[in-house]
Amino acid sequence: MDGAPSRVLHIRKLPGEVTETEVIALGLPFGKVTNILMLKGKNQAFLELATEEAAITMVNYYSAVTPHLRNQPIYIQYSNHKELKTDNTLNQRAQAVLQAVTAVQASNAPISGTTVSESAVTPAQSPVLRIIIDNMYYPVTLDVLHQIFSKFGAVLKIITFTKNNQFQALLQFGDPVNAQQAKQALDGQNIYNACCTLRIDFSKLVNLNVKYNNDKSRDYTRPDLPSGDGQPTLDPAIAAAFAKETSLLAVPGALSPLAIPNAAAAAAAAAAGRVGMPGVSAGSNTVLLVSNLNEEMVTPQSLFTLFGVYGDVQRVKILYNKKDSALIQMADGNQSQLAMSHLNGQKMYGKIIRVTLSKHQTVQLPREGLDDQGLTKDFGNSPLHRFKKPGSKNFQNIFPPSATLHLSNIPPSVAEEDLRTLFANTGGTVKAFKFFQRDHKMALLQMSTVEEAIQALIDLHNYNLGESHHLRVSFSKSTI
Repeated sequence: MDGAPSRVLHIRKLPGEVTETEVIALGLPFGKVTNILMLKGKNQAFLELATEEAAITMVNYYSAVTPHLRNQPIYIQYSNHKELKTDNTLNQRAQAVLQAVTAVQASNAPISGTTVSESAVTPAQSPVLRIIIDNMYYPVTLDVLHQIFSKFGAVLKIITFTKNNQFQALLQFGDPVNAQQAKQALDGQNIYNACCTLRIDFSKLVNLNVKYNNDKSRDYTRPDLPSGDGQPTLDPAIAAAFAKETSLLAVPGALSPLAIPNAAAAAAAAAAGRVGMPGVSAGSNTVLLVSNLNEEMVTPQSLFTLFGVYGDVQRVKILYNKKDSALIQMADGNQSQLAMSHLNGQKMYGKIIRVTLSKHQTVQLPREGLDDQGLTKDFGNSPLHRFKKPGSKNFQNIFPPSATLHLSNIPPSVAEEDLRTLFANTGGTVKAFKFFQRDHKMALLQMSTVEEAIQALIDLHNYNLGESHHLRVSFSKSTI
C-alpha cells in the first residue's frame, strides 16, 4: 500500500470471473467512482475515484480490513498514474456499468426519484435486488429466497430484516444481468398460492457486506463466517450508504421469519398454520373474541362485513349475557391473525374495539328451535366471502383500515355525485373522490377519518346500486 497517494488505485489478484460492477462496488462507499480499467488477462484493474481524499480513505480502510471478492483476498495500492486515460471503444462496457451505477447513485436524491427506473435500464445495473414480501401469511425464509432466486444465476449474498412491519431482503447476484432477469420474472409473483407476493426493485447498493452466516444473513462465497448473534451488522462504510435506503432494525412485534431449512419445510409449516407472530402460537386458532363493542349498534351482520375484509367469516355470536362482546370464527388461523392485527384498537360505532384470540375452537350455533334473538349467525355459505377463490386478486389487496376506500363494481349509470351522497349519508364527510382513469367501474373515495371509513364500509359494502351491481368496498393503501 506504499507509493504517493493518487486518486487512481491499482487492484491486484482479482478472481478471474469478477465483473466491473464488483470492482466499482469496492470504491462506492468512499465516493464517486469516475473510471475503471479491467486487465482481465492479468487479474488486475485500475479504479479512479473523483478525489484523492476518497482514494486515501479507501486505501486506509482496506489496509485495516482485507477486501475480498468472491471469497478471495485482493490487494489495493496507489497507482503511479494520476488519472486513467482509457480507450473508450475498448472500455465501452465499463463505461456503461459506471453510468448505470452513477445514475442509480444520483437518484438517491429524492427529487430525481423518478430517474431510477429510466437510467437504471442502461446495459448494466446493480446486481443487488431489494425484495419486499406482501401478504406474508406464511413464513418466508432466507433459504426459500435462495431457492427461488438461484434459478436465475449465482446468488452470492442475502440479508433479511424487518422494516415497517414488513419482511424485506437484499439479495446480491454475481451479475447484474441475472438480477434483471429475476426481477422481470418474479416481481408481483406469489411464493405460495395466493399469498407472499414478491415486490422487487433494484437496490441502490451494488455490494452487500455480510458479517455473519445465520438465518438472517448469509454470504455464500464465504462459508467461513461466524454465525454471530442473529443480527447482521454492516460495516460502517456500507452502513452509511445503507442508512439512506433502509433500516436494519427489526421492528419488535413484527412478523419474524421462522428459521426453516428449506422450501418444503416452509410449505409444511405453512400448512400447519405456524405463522410467526411473537407471543402467539397461531396453530389453528380460528376464533376471535371481540370486546368493548357498542351494544346498541352492533349486529352479527356488521361484524361479518368488517371482519370479512381480512378473511372469510364463518360464524358470529354476540354474547347473550355480555352484549358488548362477540365471538367470530374465521376460515383459518391465518385469517384470524390478520383480522386481529388490523382491527384491534380500531373504532367501530364510536368505541375502540379489542380483538384477541379466543380459547374456543368453534362458535356453537343455538340448538334447533331455540330463539337467541338473532345474536348468532352462520355465514358458512355466504356468497359474500372475499377469499373463497384460491389465487383471488383480493389476497393482494388486504390493507389496514384507512380513510381512503376502494370502490368497485360501479355500474355505468352511477355518477360521482350519487356516490358522494350515498357515502355522506353514512354519517361522515366525503373529502375526495376519484374514478380510476382506465376503468369507471372503480373509484377511490376518501372520508375524513378512518372511523368514518370503517362505518361507510360496514354500511355500504354489497350495497345494491341497481342493474344487479352490488358495490364492493375495501380499504385502500392509496390516498387521493
